[in-house]
Amino acid sequence: MQSVAFLGLGSIGRPMARRLKAAGFPLTVWNRTAERATVFANEIGVPLSRSARDAIKDADVVAICLSTSADVEQVLNAGAIVGIKSGATVLDLTSGDPATSKRMAAALATKKIAFIDAPVSGGVKGAEAGTLTVMCGGDAKDIERVRPVIEAFGKTIVHCGPVGSGDAVKAMNQALLALTIWGTGEVLVALAKSGVSPRVALEVINASSGRSNASMNLFPERVLNRSFPRTFRLALMDKDARIAAQIARDEHVPAPLTQLVADLCSAARMELGEEADHVETVQVIERWAGAQIK
Repeated sequence: MQSVAFLGLGSIGRPMARRLKAAGFPLTVWNRTAERATVFANEIGVPLSRSARDAIKDADVVAICLSTSADVEQVLNAGAIVGIKSGATVLDLTSGDPATSKRMAAALATKKIAFIDAPVSGGVKGAEAGTLTVMCGGDAKDIERVRPVIEAFGKTIVHCGPVGSGDAVKAMNQALLALTIWGTGEVLVALAKSGVSPRVALEVINASSGRSNASMNLFPERVLNRSFPRTFRLALMDKDARIAAQIARDEHVPAPLTQLVADLCSAARMELGEEADHVETVQVIERWAGAQIK
């Protein structure tokens, strides 16, 4: 069984690492915040590594789950890359950007280390249940080699294409998520101000062609009851939407809606702060309109 080093024990990284331990993979862990790593390592009974380089020195698979590709590259360039053994695979679970992933893959290839960008979708609940969707970019044989590792936390594993493809698909998916949240919010606020119950409106929308995950799940479960649980930070959706807009620009594809929603996410982030949940963007629409969805 392949040994795994897991770097990055954030809200989604922890349950993924926990599932790898439960599946029987020899596991080491590391986190930039040492206290979090200590608590987690003691909790699940795995060795605590004092540095990223120490964590990865014997690993067949180096799984990394950080906030941005820049964070991943910084950890690798800070010395971790020197410790990865030849023939190992870096499995980057970060929702990153294609350009940085390609640059990291090229640097690792000179040391005979494979690189797969493999951002995930499904949130903390999906990580806990092992039902994440994993979007993989890289060589097919490399992906097959580490498939057992991915299967510990992923249910739907899709090879999207060469390195950077997983990042691209994830970013575009997130831009669509942002578009549907913002669009559904505008529609429901306008209807509320005109005297239509948002609950009634959603009943119609969800039986009609305008339905989406936002209208069918996020709004009924989080907005109508005003719960707004914090499961995925708006700051991360902002980052993903901006990556999507950049991809469109790089490919010379006119994408005014993608650029607009990226700008709206950034504006909402400035208004709501770094800890706000992505669905809380609805509150910005409500403030601007002077009405509430409930």
